[in-house]
Amino acid sequence: MTTTTPWLLRATMRTQSFLPKTLALSSALTLCLGAGVALVPLTASAQQANNSQQTYSSQRQQLDRVVAVVNDGAIMQSELDDRLVRIAGQAKAKGSALPPRAEFEQQVLERMVLETIQLQMASDAKLSVDDTRLNRQLRGIAESNGLSLEAFADQLEAGGTSLTQVREQVRREMLIRKVQQRQIGQRVSISNRDVERTLEQQGGANGGVIEENRARHILIEVTPERSAEEAQALAQKARQRIVQGEDFAAVARELSDDDGSALNGGELGWLRPGQTVPAFEDAMQALSVDQLSQPVRSQFGFHLIDVEERREKNVSQKEQREGARQAIFQRRANEEMTTWQRELRSQAFVDIRL
Repeated sequence: MTTTTPWLLRATMRTQSFLPKTLALSSALTLCLGAGVALVPLTASAQQANNSQQTYSSQRQQLDRVVAVVNDGAIMQSELDDRLVRIAGQAKAKGSALPPRAEFEQQVLERMVLETIQLQMASDAKLSVDDTRLNRQLRGIAESNGLSLEAFADQLEAGGTSLTQVREQVRREMLIRKVQQRQIGQRVSISNRDVERTLEQQGGANGGVIEENRARHILIEVTPERSAEEAQALAQKARQRIVQGEDFAAVARELSDDDGSALNGGELGWLRPGQTVPAFEDAMQALSVDQLSQPVRSQFGFHLIDVEERREKNVSQKEQREGARQAIFQRRANEEMTTWQRELRSQAFVDIRL
């Protein structure tokens, strides 16, 4: 099984969410955009998009117009409408209620403004996405839905979307990740004293025995389209389905907002102390093996946690230090991501014209 890094573990880990195998920033930074391709099963997503298109089509304007000026670029009404349709489809497929139309538009447009700023930074830095990597990513999305690339394209067409559109969306998300990796990596520094202090809190830096948990989770995010109350209720419904006999992995693939682990049925692999955010780690440590948690709130949303196995493992002094450095990076990078994005928005010229 390949361990991926969810938002909850990102110290930069929508993560965005991380449990990297190395300290490479590329594996500790992911972006969870509201228009993510693989957030819900493909067939359901396509059907909900069709339903949402009917909901919003009557409100679309026949003449396109600018709804936001962002530095020297613009966001068009047609682009906003397309994003609204996709997010509404995903929300409906996951059982989430949407806010009123005007509020929904404003929230989604703000998200698009931030994306646009980051894409402009990618352009200024002359960043690009290699076609080979982009094609590999598309194949991975198709395979995660149990489809060949050709069948994936057919399903998209049936839902009113083309493979070309999805390819461009994925390319944009990959570019944004590159920008984030570069910027956040420059903002996070870890001293030897930071590592020593963390090791002291864990009981020393001489190697020895540590306790690891092999765990899986389902993350229900709190988003502009889903309140904390709705997220908690959805997490509780997911828990009830599992308690009544549904397969945890199947529910995770259907509902979890942690894209990376959802594709693996929520699996997070073996977790060492300090690798997850405190709320998650405290709840995980309180569980018995094979015990399913109640919804646990963290800064990323609500988690259902299942500890599949627990073990003690001998680690070297070098491994201990590397693990401590990784845990520090994760925490600080996540904090820096929020601060950096807030700074980007405040420093950019943005004229909203809704």
